[in-house]
Amino acid sequence: MLRGLRPLVRGSTYAGVLFALGGPLASLVPLPFAMVPVLVWPSGPYGVRTALALLVWGALIGALGLARTTRRVLIVSARRLLRVPLPDPVAPRRPTSSPRTGPATDRWRTSLWLLLHVAAGWTGTLVGGVLVIAGLTLPWGWFEAEAGLSLFGWTVRADGGWVSWALALGCLLLAATLCVGVTYVLRRLAPGLLGPSTAERLALAAERELRLAESNRLAHELHDSIGHTLTATTIQAAVAGELLLADPAAARGALRSIEESARTALEDLDYVLGVLRAENATTAPTRTLADLPELLERLRHGGAVVEPELSGDLARVRATLSRAAYRIVQEGLTNALRHGAAGPVQVRVTAARTVLELSVVNETRTAPGPNPFPTSGHGLAGLAERVRLLHGTIETGPDGPRHWRLAVRLPLRPAA
Repeated sequence: MLRGLRPLVRGSTYAGVLFALGGPLASLVPLPFAMVPVLVWPSGPYGVRTALALLVWGALIGALGLARTTRRVLIVSARRLLRVPLPDPVAPRRPTSSPRTGPATDRWRTSLWLLLHVAAGWTGTLVGGVLVIAGLTLPWGWFEAEAGLSLFGWTVRADGGWVSWALALGCLLLAATLCVGVTYVLRRLAPGLLGPSTAERLALAAERELRLAESNRLAHELHDSIGHTLTATTIQAAVAGELLLADPAAARGALRSIEESARTALEDLDYVLGVLRAENATTAPTRTLADLPELLERLRHGGAVVEPELSGDLARVRATLSRAAYRIVQEGLTNALRHGAAGPVQVRVTAARTVLELSVVNETRTAPGPNPFPTSGHGLAGLAERVRLLHGTIETGPDGPRHWRLAVRLPLRPAA
């Protein structure tokens, strides 16, 4: 029994009642216009005029639901007062050549919800009001109030005493139960009538997919840029520490390289954090194949031996592909520094007529031992995904007994 009384003491129940009362209040706005047929036809039958006024009133209430603003207001208020998890309406994306579809085709749901909202609100208001008034007046005999109950020939009349108090308590409990029932009905109807339509669900799914794709792209940016910088600066700092006394000039060069690498990584980090905070991020980093010599020079300052071979007109590679190719080479160099031996790293970039070829070859370690650089295992997987999106091919694996090779082929023209 106590479980059945719990809804009567919950604040969410009476917040739902407040929401239900909003329907009758909103319906008062078109009520004067609904009375026009009654005023225009004063000599008509009373029943016909009443039915005509109710029909006009219902049509005007339904018309209010056709406005997008009405639907947004109802969704926000139902979310806060009814505690129903409703997403904000999203305009579905459609081709410009397609007929007009989307929210306009589903506005009838809002009109139906508004009519049911008004009906439930008026029912709760009128019946609940009568019950509350009866519960307050019966025990005291106000307005000479008197009530009776007849069932199977047995009659109880409230004309004072404990019977009046019992009936008054019953009326108040019925009024509270009616509040619970109205709130329950509105909560059950809200997801179907105010929830997203099929087109809106597709639009929400498309937005989630876009956000996920953007998150993955930012994760790749952080992995490629910050991961490379931390790897390079760790090696450069170790080299600077060893050369600090023996060759101060070389140590200063390694420290300058650390400074340049850190500045580059900060630019990438500021951009990514700006996007994650939904702020107006600064201009996105636009490093391309033209920046490869600078990248290789920083590695040389850190003590790495790099043997580049750049051929073809790299400037004619389109910007999107050039930026992706830069990241691929950067990731290949990061892996070579982390997992390779101290031998030279061969970097080859060739822009042929129809294809862009990238390769990074490094010596592998001969003696097993702990790797000083922790690895997440996502580097090659991220590279493969990036290459797949560019419609290219990737090969990774041993190249002879003592070398490891990363080879990527990317088409210079977009796939049809």
